[in-house]
Amino acid sequence: MSRLNLTRLRQMKAEQNKIAMLTAYDASFSHVLEQAGIDVILIGDSLGMVIQGQESTLPVTVDDIIYHCRNVVRGSNAVFVIADMPFMSYANAEQAVSNAARLMAEGGAQMVKLEGGAVMASTVELLTARGIPVCAHLGLLPQSVHRVGGYRVQGRDAETAEQLVQDAIALQKAGADMVVLECVPAALAAKVTNTLTIPVIGIGAGSECDGQVLVLYDMIGLTPGKRPRFSHDFLADTGAIQSAIAKYVVDVKAGQFPTIEHQY
Repeated sequence: MSRLNLTRLRQMKAEQNKIAMLTAYDASFSHVLEQAGIDVILIGDSLGMVIQGQESTLPVTVDDIIYHCRNVVRGSNAVFVIADMPFMSYANAEQAVSNAARLMAEGGAQMVKLEGGAVMASTVELLTARGIPVCAHLGLLPQSVHRVGGYRVQGRDAETAEQLVQDAIALQKAGADMVVLECVPAALAAKVTNTLTIPVIGIGAGSECDGQVLVLYDMIGLTPGKRPRFSHDFLADTGAIQSAIAKYVVDVKAGQFPTIEHQY
């Protein structure tokens, strides 16, 4: 069985078939997610908080992501696999190419994800020119949490909203094959989704995106503390992890998640 590829993901956008995506960090959950019909697994630097117990994603290393990516790849056969590039692992061109190559060659990822707007366009262009597919990440940027003063919704005013749209266009032009939008108003996310030809995946960005992603531990109610507004405890609805993930897939595909209560 071959893995889902970028050609099919682009077709899904064109056909308006929603893309269901979740994070995962080990072989067992990777298998369960695949069996439930998840299209894409992200080995997120969220592992720093939900696996390692860190206060933020910043301490996560490239070696950490590689280790967990290997596990996810071993546990699955058909899902598309994306690996996060950790904080400061792409601060310059040499680092970006070297670390992205490791995530693919050693970790088995099919794509890498990095945070930042148009300022990252040259890095995206550099990576894609070398055959490394890139998923851009706009809106709330967890790796910049200290600079922006916390986990806040982005793009609420006209100026920052237009900047986000222009950033998305610049990143697509540079060669990005996917964009994640985190914590942005639903209307803005819809505008970005309709503007770009590449898939746009939302997390706290409304239901008009081409797909949705959540942190696995959030959507099964395991994350300590307050759950993010944009998430939902699917395990509480179903009573079993496999059923919770299957319900998430069904609800995303049917456009029933996220609802108005999960968006800004």
